[in-house]
Amino acid sequence: MGKKRIIRKQGTSVNEGLRSRALSRAAKKKIDKGTLHIQATYNNTIVTLTDKRGNSLMASSSGCLGFKGAKKSTPFAAAKVGELVADKALQMGMKEVDVVIRGVGAGREASMRSFTAKGISITGIRDETPVPFNGPRARKPRRV
Repeated sequence: MGKKRIIRKQGTSVNEGLRSRALSRAAKKKIDKGTLHIQATYNNTIVTLTDKRGNSLMASSSGCLGFKGAKKSTPFAAAKVGELVADKALQMGMKEVDVVIRGVGAGREASMRSFTAKGISITGIRDETPVPFNGPRARKPRRV
């Protein structure tokens, strides 16, 4: 009959090594207000935290946390990215943020909700999704 093989299936949890490494470095600056930029594409979710002048303080994405392929674009992956950035923001002493959202991906709202769940208040939300005025030339009509 042979040996029984036990297959341990890892769910879609975050790679704990990558998460702890991202949180390990202590924050140098103490900033209480900032801007949270969320770029949600069809393939990934990128969250960047900047100060009020626009200087980047930290950034993370679904791919940085170990998600691969189609799992990068899920709301769950976006929520984990939001939690990670919120933890680092709390280490810096962040109290309130403005949110700027770009893109039409699945992680738009999930990353923002998980960020606020850590206790940082949101003062405003702007949607700056780029929309083409005219776009590329349309295809010619089909002849039947």
